[in-house]
Amino acid sequence: MRPTLHKVLVVDDDPSHLEIYALLLKQAGYEPVSALVRFTGADFPADPNIQGIILDSRLNSMKSSSDLARQIRGQYPLAPIVLLSDYQIPKSDLAPYVTDYVRRGEPAELLKTLSALVARSAKAIPSHTVN
Repeated sequence: MRPTLHKVLVVDDDPSHLEIYALLLKQAGYEPVSALVRFTGADFPADPNIQGIILDSRLNSMKSSSDLARQIRGQYPLAPIVLLSDYQIPKSDLAPYVTDYVRRGEPAELLKTLSALVARSAKAIPSHTVN
């Protein structure tokens, strides 16, 4: 029986960023799932096993990061959302939806934050995966 990898959804409007985060997450032992944000928004996978979310705060879309965070929170109510931001604290419209934030370009801090949050999330979110 294989160990269950924690699934982390990465939400970004840049395909190259999705690839970079997927590689970083795989190397850290996570199973990355990508959601590309397009101009009109994004489609999120219907996967009840998502245990963490990374959301970029700067998106080239008609939907704002807070709109997408609200949509994400509705679909994955227990999964923590880590916001990638250039700001010291999340903007007030995002604060109700995000669990934590990490400054963009700090992969070690992102993995540290994600690790702590996903460990708590894994206890709260029952796995639907059959091994």
